[in-house]
Amino acid sequence: MRLPPRVTLVEVGPRDGLQDRSSPPSTADKIAFIDRLSEAGVPVVEVGAFVHPRRVPAMADSEAVALGIARRPGTRYSALVPNLRGLARALGAGLREVSVFGAASEAFSLQNINHGIADALARFNDVIREAGAAGVGVRGYLSTAFGCPYEGEVPAARVAELTDELLQMGVFEVAVSDTIGVAHPGQVWRVLEALQARVPLDRVAMHFHDSRGTALANVLAAMQAGVATFDASCGGLGGCPYAPGASGNLATEDLVYMLDGLGIETGVSLRGLVAASAFIAPHVGGDLPSRYLKASQAADRRRQDGRPDA
Repeated sequence: MRLPPRVTLVEVGPRDGLQDRSSPPSTADKIAFIDRLSEAGVPVVEVGAFVHPRRVPAMADSEAVALGIARRPGTRYSALVPNLRGLARALGAGLREVSVFGAASEAFSLQNINHGIADALARFNDVIREAGAAGVGVRGYLSTAFGCPYEGEVPAARVAELTDELLQMGVFEVAVSDTIGVAHPGQVWRVLEALQARVPLDRVAMHFHDSRGTALANVLAAMQAGVATFDASCGGLGGCPYAPGASGNLATEDLVYMLDGLGIETGVSLRGLVAASAFIAPHVGGDLPSRYLKASQAADRRRQDGRPDA
């Protein structure tokens, strides 16, 4: 089986994992969470989103969070920016990497950022140009690439077309995203076949949700096709406030456990991820969906009780 020797993980928990919380953790707790992720060796961490606070109230403190974290050498810190105003705020907070968030379906684009696809791309072009002038890298997201909650199936050719357009505009990478967790390995291969015909796969990342229990299988399918960058959320936190049913981000612990078992390097400590999840759990309701986290905590309880591991 052809698999990459090393995979890059993009930790989206502090942004995607917390953005839909009606009572998000405090600024200090967000900072402490991110610092624990840095200590775990996560190579890329999304720290927040510089969006209007009325649209996503849980991200209103992103500037304070970005300014308060302890930046680990070798870790990249990024944030979502929808427009030039958001970019200016991100630059003011000292970030050297940002992301723009597009969609492969018109209806979701209108719901999520209040602009159609063509209008959104024009705005992103301005952000990419200004960021480039400031020496800041821009990552692109392409949501609803495997299905839209409003339009249903999204053609793979359209996903490839928009990914190509974003790369030509100057983003360094596009995270092709399963926003509502409907993808399965067969669909992953079909989308990647369409992508490979137009763009180099080393500039494509994958963002899977585990709503239907297929996220790890989708990662394996994507690695077999040549993808080596994946988004994940510590503890399995998160969803999208504008995508009904979008719960179930792929848990970073579950992904690292699988990659460790395959002998694929990530540089990320499972123990460190568990510590980060254990820290943030009480601030988000207590119970996180990560299967590895649950198994690890159950094993700890058995050891404390003097019982053998299952």
